[in-house]
Amino acid sequence: MIRADLPELTAFIAIAEHQSFSGAARVLGVSPSALSHSMRNLEARLEMRLLNRTTRSVALTEAGEQLLQGVRPLLRDLTNVVNEVTSARNTPSGSIRISASESSIRLLIRHVVPGFLQTYPQIHIEFVADSRLVDIVGDGFDAGIRVFDDVPKDMIAVRFGQDIRFAAVASPEYLSRHAPPQVPHDLKGHRCIRFRFASGALFRWDFEYLGQSTSIDVEGPMTMDNINMMIEAALGGIGVAWAPLTQVEEHLRGGRLVRLLPEWSPTYPGVCLYYPANRHPPMALRLFADAVREWAHSGETP
Repeated sequence: MIRADLPELTAFIAIAEHQSFSGAARVLGVSPSALSHSMRNLEARLEMRLLNRTTRSVALTEAGEQLLQGVRPLLRDLTNVVNEVTSARNTPSGSIRISASESSIRLLIRHVVPGFLQTYPQIHIEFVADSRLVDIVGDGFDAGIRVFDDVPKDMIAVRFGQDIRFAAVASPEYLSRHAPPQVPHDLKGHRCIRFRFASGALFRWDFEYLGQSTSIDVEGPMTMDNINMMIEAALGGIGVAWAPLTQVEEHLRGGRLVRLLPEWSPTYPGVCLYYPANRHPPMALRLFADAVREWAHSGETP
């Protein structure tokens, strides 16, 4: 089996990044001749040329470029692991940047974040509220929070919260002017408050009852991109809103809203925290994922 030592690979990356034996030698604190000898040994064991050397510069061969692209992220992850192990006796620190829906953020702020930040005061959490399904890697996030069915398959997912049940709701004042719908298609004659995704697509209302399902493209006087604002519009008597049941329960109990077509309300899988499976997650993210997992397993999720 061909073997490459860690010091040799570290030296190879330094030479490739500086395109110079002398520059890499200064960074590593060794002599250029020692680096040259190390690279000759590595190339001899691999039986391929990794570097094209001239009197003025050093350039990677095609094989050298391939080795660099494969080894550099692995050594970066290894460095992170070593740093975490050596600093384990200190207070964990770091930052976590998470893309999530507003309702998911509110749920974690109520049940997880206060205790977590009290336990780890040196960790900073940045939540970015967004209705889009973002590319968390491409957009620079450590993790995301979305409905389980929307999570890419190459992610680690930590589910929390119960399944999501939607409900059509309206205010008593609105219903005093409009007869309550008896079946979903009756909503065609109602003033409905619509939701538009950041992508521009309008959210269709899906209903299901006793094996029957239907999807309705409702119409109405308002379109919003925020569920909380939709609920406010329903409270103001503007029309019928379609919202997660957990976000309107208090208004239903207080009589400020009335639930319509309750037997037709569909259920969707709950939300989860997710992050890439093929990357070494920072310690701060792993600790936060553990806190979310522990809360979910405690049975206290609403």
